[in-house]
Amino acid sequence: MNAKEVASIEQATLAAVAPETVEAREGWLLPVDHGSIGRARSAVPLQHTDIEPGVLGRIEAYYAARGLPAVFRLATDACFDGLRHELRQCGYSADKPTLVQLGTVARMREVSSQASAEVHAAPDAAWTALFLGEGFDPVDGACRVRALGRAQGSVYASVREGGEVLAGGVAAFGHGWVSVHGMRTAAGHRGQGLAGRVLAGLADAALARGMARVFLQVEAGNTAAQALYRRAGFETAWSYVYWRRA
Repeated sequence: MNAKEVASIEQATLAAVAPETVEAREGWLLPVDHGSIGRARSAVPLQHTDIEPGVLGRIEAYYAARGLPAVFRLATDACFDGLRHELRQCGYSADKPTLVQLGTVARMREVSSQASAEVHAAPDAAWTALFLGEGFDPVDGACRVRALGRAQGSVYASVREGGEVLAGGVAAFGHGWVSVHGMRTAAGHRGQGLAGRVLAGLADAALARGMARVFLQVEAGNTAAQALYRRAGFETAWSYVYWRRA
């Protein structure tokens, strides 16, 4: 991918997860958030290029001044080998490998032949309850609902039965991209095609806005979600890990 596309994806990502604050400095985005979403509280470079010396210390000082530990979200590209070496020397270690996957809205719409999920302009109590239910960390879920709900112009999809949300997700629109976030299916209702219906509903909303390109991020170990996303036409563009002090 070219530098402009990488930057637009990183900008769109932070617009969607809506950290409390975010600044752009020295070719990095520096989000600050006291919630649990890693992307909303980790420094990320806007380009996959060699890093200038001294960046590590300056970013550490930026987060220390705000009462937070520095966390770095780095693509696994070779251009970051020098910074990774410096991070290891300073006691950082890598965790939570994640894939950035790209697709088209048209192909994502085709993933389900069932009725698409309904889509709303704001999350309601039933949608929120999905993130707090069985099988999910309620503290993390509440943080994610707050962050995703702060984003401007996002839409919230849900498959409902008897007033209960069985599956849901979010689409954000910005920087030339649709981005998919917060995909959840309630325990006991997985494997029934509900997540595909959520993707289809989000695709309908994107098509209505004339959007064509879409991306999402999925943990490398989440093979079930990856299988769905492959059927929806997504392919991995790059992977990244979080670097934190042990």
